[in-house]
Amino acid sequence: MKLSICIPVYNGADTVAELVSELQKVFAETDFEIVMTNDGSHDNSSKVCKELIEKYGNIRFINLRRNYGEHNAVMCCLNYCTGDYAVIIDDDLQNPPEEIFKLWNEIKKGYDVVYAKYRHKKHNIFRNFGSKINDIFATWLIGKPKNLYLCSFKIINRAIINEIIKYKGPFPYIDGLILRATDNISSVYVEHKSRTSGHSNYTLGKLIHLWLSMFVNFSIKPMRMMMSIGTFVLLASLAFAVYFIVDKILHPDVASGWTSLVCIILFIGGLQTIFLGLIGEYIGKNYLDQNGTPQWTVKEVFKSKEIKD
Repeated sequence: MKLSICIPVYNGADTVAELVSELQKVFAETDFEIVMTNDGSHDNSSKVCKELIEKYGNIRFINLRRNYGEHNAVMCCLNYCTGDYAVIIDDDLQNPPEEIFKLWNEIKKGYDVVYAKYRHKKHNIFRNFGSKINDIFATWLIGKPKNLYLCSFKIINRAIINEIIKYKGPFPYIDGLILRATDNISSVYVEHKSRTSGHSNYTLGKLIHLWLSMFVNFSIKPMRMMMSIGTFVLLASLAFAVYFIVDKILHPDVASGWTSLVCIILFIGGLQTIFLGLIGEYIGKNYLDQNGTPQWTVKEVFKSKEIKD
């Protein structure tokens, strides 16, 4: 069975060559290919990847025209990979290549997807906090099992790959697409190493963008939450109205204060602004989808001379 190892590359010039070298050693006796997508890196990642093609005979390299985000880059890899299984691994060397065998052995038991999980994560505090928040939202929004950790390091079989790449929208969320396609999922413990160079490319802005993609593209629960909050505010407003009317009848000489009125107006106005913003996010992303916004645009495609399509 052929294995595809998919690597989204972003500013990974200092690490991707070592990662590919280790993969070649670890899987020397295995039928495998490496698919790399350069997601608009600002360093010389593109040059390094092209040099790796000349050195090894089993590499496909897709150079995108700009940065689209990790999940878009992974989607690109999955569209170009040809293996019976696809492993998704970051370019930062925090996941040792030999740990792939643990995922591969587990998925051969009949699972559709196997996620990695860590006993000791070596991310920074900010990244770990973001992962925890993402885990909470994923459980609520897209029905993720509570005992499942959504890790970027995972292996997927060909049937699920084919289902995932059917999605052509501009805002893919790989784990959402997986959970939409199957619940035949497992996970295994793997080693996690500290970064040898550089820093995490996930900024607060990128994490928020990822959460919004999960919110808007893969769940309607935020809309239902808005309706529930709106119903609560309506009932609370009716209760306050009854209270003020009765109070005015019983105490006609008491002047009504303006503070409560201003607070209510500001509260309802704030809710309306939030709701309109969320509705606008749904409408805007639907517009971009219907307008044919691409998941990625390819600048160049390279492959080793030994690869025959």
